[in-house]
Amino acid sequence: MQKLKILFTLKFLLFQGLLFAQSEEVIKIDGNLELFVDHYLVEKLTDAKFILHTPKDEGVVFYFDKPWEGAFSAYFTILKDGSDFKAHYRGIPNSGMDGNEEELTCYAESKDGIHWVKPDLGIHEIGGSKNNNVILAKQALVTHNFSPFLDKNPNVKKSEKYKALGGTRKSGLIAFVSSDGKRWKKVQETPVINEGNLDSQNVSFWSEKEKKYLCYFRTSDSGFRSVSRTESMDFLHWEKGVSMSFGDRPLEHLYTQQTSPYFRAPHIYLAIGARFMPNRKVVSDQEAAMLNVDPKYYSDCSDVYLMSSRGGDQYERLFMESFIRPGIGLQNWVSRSNYPALNLVQTGENEMSIYVNQDYAQPSAHLRRYSMRLDGLGSLSAGYQGGELLTKAFTFVGDSLNLNYSTSAAGEIRIELLDLEGNKIPGFSMEESQALIGNEISSKVNWNGSSDVSGLVGKAVKMRIQLKDADIYSFQFR
Repeated sequence: MQKLKILFTLKFLLFQGLLFAQSEEVIKIDGNLELFVDHYLVEKLTDAKFILHTPKDEGVVFYFDKPWEGAFSAYFTILKDGSDFKAHYRGIPNSGMDGNEEELTCYAESKDGIHWVKPDLGIHEIGGSKNNNVILAKQALVTHNFSPFLDKNPNVKKSEKYKALGGTRKSGLIAFVSSDGKRWKKVQETPVINEGNLDSQNVSFWSEKEKKYLCYFRTSDSGFRSVSRTESMDFLHWEKGVSMSFGDRPLEHLYTQQTSPYFRAPHIYLAIGARFMPNRKVVSDQEAAMLNVDPKYYSDCSDVYLMSSRGGDQYERLFMESFIRPGIGLQNWVSRSNYPALNLVQTGENEMSIYVNQDYAQPSAHLRRYSMRLDGLGSLSAGYQGGELLTKAFTFVGDSLNLNYSTSAAGEIRIELLDLEGNKIPGFSMEESQALIGNEISSKVNWNGSSDVSGLVGKAVKMRIQLKDADIYSFQFR
């Protein structure tokens, strides 16, 4: 009898443990927009894959043609505040040691993200005149890599709507605040972060997901340029940094990482940074002389990469391939060219843009814009023979499922919803699903002529997606 009781107890505990494990596996996505840039929701892929999409080159935004800007302008941040676009970047006409007195922080603005002007702000006197676009001067070390953000903290003061960090290993990262992104005030003389290499753009932001400030800053890992993360509740007192992990991906020199919340899905942090290939020389001495490249800046090359994080110390580098390859022409293959600016911004009804500085260390140095469809970084894709994705279990909030997708004329997408045991939920089976055909940023999925999924809110479900000659860029219950 005692053995039977023990056996019953063990079976009960095992059953409870299985239920607990099962409940732990259910992901809460609520009404979040979900991108196809990681494996977070993937249980199984069959004859389908994730692919990386190449942004379209839209040409030069502006040249660094002011006397105080020059060929070594770098470390751009693009911010969108309402309908206004603002660019912050380092200006320096001559190469020199990091943090030298010639480094300034410059400013440009736009109403559409496409056409930009450099206003005469009248803040600092440069070369005997205040007719310039300089917002920080005589702040050596800070102006080497000054990197601002628009603070989304709901409790932020109006006078501190913009925040920024800047500095090198010698100074540590110094905190600044501003009400308009143009006139800046140093919060305190001492650094708020005083660890790491810091010798590139160190980025920070308020995380709407984690309800705290985060900073991703330059460190090293096994001899490679890498990334660490720290967090703060008040932007002044920061925890000790934690090295970011890349899973089983090989280490590469990540010169910048540009980690920031995706503006349509702030729970997903996108890192669209510069991959540096030291001593990978493409341009010969003779060719460099013809291009008028600074002699110290053509022994290496670089391009743009994409990875993502959902918080913590993990990046997922789903794609090792280049996100933006260097352009045609040797001028694109010099050291420290092709460095992307911080942040994606929406520049049209169906379009978003990223900006890249090119022709570094050359008289033709400039900022360039690249466009892509909304959410169009990566996609779930299948060819003509068709493929399938089965998601992990999740719960949602909303009364319809919306897809950002494209198909060929012969292609289509169908979706069914399953319970935890993999059984088709009546009314939401593949047979009852209406095929999606077309190319839309947002379109509802229908079953039996209805898109209403509100009866499943709060219930754990899985989603099976079947697609043929089609791509899905994102989905959202709303």
